[in-house]
Amino acid sequence: MNDAFLTTEDVTNYLQLNLRTVYRLIKAGRIPAVRVGRQWRFRKADMDLWLEGQGTMTADASRRTASAGADGAAGPEPGPPTRLRILVVDDEASIRDLLSTALALADYDVDTAPDGHTALGRLRSERYDLLITDLKMPGIDGLTLIREARQLRPALPVVIITAYSTEASAIAAINLGVTGYLTKPFRITSVFSTAARALGQ
Repeated sequence: MNDAFLTTEDVTNYLQLNLRTVYRLIKAGRIPAVRVGRQWRFRKADMDLWLEGQGTMTADASRRTASAGADGAAGPEPGPPTRLRILVVDDEASIRDLLSTALALADYDVDTAPDGHTALGRLRSERYDLLITDLKMPGIDGLTLIREARQLRPALPVVIITAYSTEASAIAAINLGVTGYLTKPFRITSVFSTAARALGQ
């Protein structure tokens, strides 16, 4: 019977997430977990169902999940919340919605922008801990946006979203200090782990 349950360490390996992100998901009530004494245990069947549901999540289903989880009770916090802020930039509404919901599941504050011009306006007026931007967009593309963002916030971590990665774009991104890539189509666990790594978690 014990082999039907996973420990916290098992889950970090199973989901390919770091411990801090797993605890963030538990605290936000986004991941099925059972408290046993001072430790958390996870039923493998529940984890598989959860992963399957996240992997097939559509933009509309994502919004329903976010709405349903918004009223979920989280444990009391000892002080003011320290939620990290992420700006997601993509000209496809479905990608923006999916990433926004996925990152909100991990208890991040997420803003979105449909293009580079809007994103630059937000970067000038708001402070973000991470920028996630599509590589190919009309008008200001991802690499141009990153160059402009670097003028505003030189140390801002950046993750690029792309359906493909050419050698030229990879070299340009590395030269601009991009932290990582999310290649479409992406799994929700990849979103969690890539954001966590970029934020140094």
